[in-house]
Amino acid sequence: MSRVELGIYSLCDHLNDPITGELISQRDRLRGVARQALLAESAGFDSFGVGEHHFSTYILPSPLLLLSYAASATSTIRLGTSVTLLANQDPVRTAEDFAVLDVLSNGRAEATFARGVSTKTARAFGFDDFDEVRPRFEEHLRLVLELLSEKDVTWSGDHRSPLDKVTLQPRPIQAPTEAMWIGGGLSEISAHLAANLGLPLMLPSLFRWPVDYTEIVDIYRTQCTEAGTIARVGFPTYLHVANTSQEARSRYQSYFENYLKFAQSTRASFGRPTDFSSLLEGPVVCGSPAEVAERIQEINDVLDLDRQMFLIDAGGVPDDVVADVIELMGSEVLPTLA
Repeated sequence: MSRVELGIYSLCDHLNDPITGELISQRDRLRGVARQALLAESAGFDSFGVGEHHFSTYILPSPLLLLSYAASATSTIRLGTSVTLLANQDPVRTAEDFAVLDVLSNGRAEATFARGVSTKTARAFGFDDFDEVRPRFEEHLRLVLELLSEKDVTWSGDHRSPLDKVTLQPRPIQAPTEAMWIGGGLSEISAHLAANLGLPLMLPSLFRWPVDYTEIVDIYRTQCTEAGTIARVGFPTYLHVANTSQEARSRYQSYFENYLKFAQSTRASFGRPTDFSSLLEGPVVCGSPAEVAERIQEINDVLDLDRQMFLIDAGGVPDDVVADVIELMGSEVLPTLA
């Protein structure tokens, strides 16, 4: 079995520190997120990602811009979106922007594409019928893949004007199947789409247990076998590590609960108990280096993962604490997992 890739991602929430009450500036928050890419690379992580949101306390609407900034300070770590809301965007411009990042980073760009769940965002980007989001997403996705892999693209669809012999410039270094993921896992539709297109499946960053996704993952892998494509699965978890379990849980609980309260205001239900103690048995990895390594391996075993991503900075965790967590992961946890 190949080694599981390990990465860090941020959703760029901009929340008060629940302990000090301080709210850092938006500039400092975004720069701190970008700095995580360099810290993650130095610690030995494989990838770094940032998510896209609009009109909310998540303050990053343009992941590729931040990743381009991070590309100039890094040299080996893969840089991806977690996720790109492709239904809202012009697929031609998205493909162009991705190609620029791929060239500037020397073939390290990635994108995870998802349809999105916000009706407010959909309306702001020009369509009132939310049922239009999924077909628009699928059409845009297929066009992005074609533009990144083919020249002289002639195309027509239902959701944008046609193209006549368009060749994207610059040409990306990677093939799309090396760099693209589908974000999904709450329905079979995304799993089927990912399998049929030969793309990996990144499960959502919710507060569900890893075992809750086994049925969807099995469906995806079965569909990949039938389609003759390679199955790859990723899963995001919330993570905090300190020298002892007591220190880690004592330090992290306030920040995690701060983020949980914020996240619950945007979604009605997560389908599982969401108190801190319960979540420590599910998608929250928190403890000493040895305990964290063991929990990471347990989650990998449940889903037979190809990649696991860690959300470290949510809830107002200060930049210096984020840096300490990344450094301790690199010095104590990653060598154990390797």
